[in-house]
Amino acid sequence: MAKDSDNKNYKVIAENRRARFDYAIEEDLEVGIVLTGSEVKSLRVNSANIAESYAAVEGSELWLVNGYIAPYAQAKTWGHEERRRRKLLASKRELSRMWSATQREGMTLVPIVMYFNHKGLVKLKLGIAKGKKLADKRETSAKRDWQRQKARLLKQN
Repeated sequence: MAKDSDNKNYKVIAENRRARFDYAIEEDLEVGIVLTGSEVKSLRVNSANIAESYAAVEGSELWLVNGYIAPYAQAKTWGHEERRRRKLLASKRELSRMWSATQREGMTLVPIVMYFNHKGLVKLKLGIAKGKKLADKRETSAKRDWQRQKARLLKQN
């Protein structure tokens, strides 16, 4: 399959850049999201934020909680709530695995990126993650700084 950047319909809508800093992401998976028409139109003009959101397994359903999609100005009467809970679409096997990870292992479901895939459908990449402690964050930062410094030194030679 071609790279996502090669596809003409692929477009990143919102990215949670802080997720990789705050969490050690063990595994990621792609899920669909149930949206209304005004939400999709709002996403087409690139107005969403998933930085403060999380996903939760409740019963036999998966939900995106606190995800922000800006109101669409042209949909005056039939608009949408900006921070409503949105249902996420995943297979039963993935759903049971996520429930097991969150309830038994103490993991968190963190949205990493929301995007339009090559077919033009809105998808959400969820990470099954474990929270980092302050020392882990410092270690990650030190590794990143060392990689930058090493790249500079190799570039000079």
